[in-house]
Amino acid sequence: MQTFPEFSTLRIDVDAAVATLWLARPESRNALNVAMCQELVEACDALEQADTVRVIVVRGEGVAFCAGADLKERQGMSPAEIIARRVNGFTAYAAIEALSKPVIAAIQGPAYGSGCEIAAACDFVLADTSAAFKYPEVGWGTVGATQRLPRIVGRRMAKELLFTGRVVGAQEALQLGMVNHVFSSDAFDAQVKAMALQIAAAHPLTVALTKHSIDAGLDTTREGAMAVELLAIQENLRRSDWKKAIAGFGKKGDGDAAAQ
Repeated sequence: MQTFPEFSTLRIDVDAAVATLWLARPESRNALNVAMCQELVEACDALEQADTVRVIVVRGEGVAFCAGADLKERQGMSPAEIIARRVNGFTAYAAIEALSKPVIAAIQGPAYGSGCEIAAACDFVLADTSAAFKYPEVGWGTVGATQRLPRIVGRRMAKELLFTGRVVGAQEALQLGMVNHVFSSDAFDAQVKAMALQIAAAHPLTVALTKHSIDAGLDTTREGAMAVELLAIQENLRRSDWKKAIAGFGKKGDGDAAAQ
């Protein structure tokens, strides 16, 4: 059985190749502090190395996904200490983004500030009807969330959300592309589990290579992106049992072969 480090701000549960990474400061509505930043990096490293884990779901304990940065922690900090704290946050988000395995944010309740950044660092987002998103940085007199959000909702909408700090409900977030699906609270857990298990059933190498090809391809030219995909195809041919997969086409009985 896979074992993980003990954390003070997080919890990891594993069931059938799906790891749930819980933000576990419910008494603070899972506000992101320095300890959580550091533990997120450690947890991501452990999950990356865990052979039994194929999909990761990020959730929040209690009534919120993540209510933002822990502002109480910042009281009395010097400018240099605040910068160091922000770097800790950037490092945590980057650790989530760098995972080769699919990462799903499953959001119930508020995802504000740092919570939005954690969600944006995941591969995609599932939300229940209670989910709400807010970028309060400008209202706090600071700068943040200026890079991932515009790449999700576009330049103009990102400026609106950042300048106003208004709350975006689950349905509007769906329309803006901030979330992929919205489910009722009663159906939410089952829907998250079903999607995670569906992804976990796919070949982990091809999933990882597909994720890499999308992410790396979007950061380069069209020609460069095609080269990225070709390299991924070549690696897949070297390392996967693709002949067995091709031999199985037409035997599933569900019409999949006709779509290949």
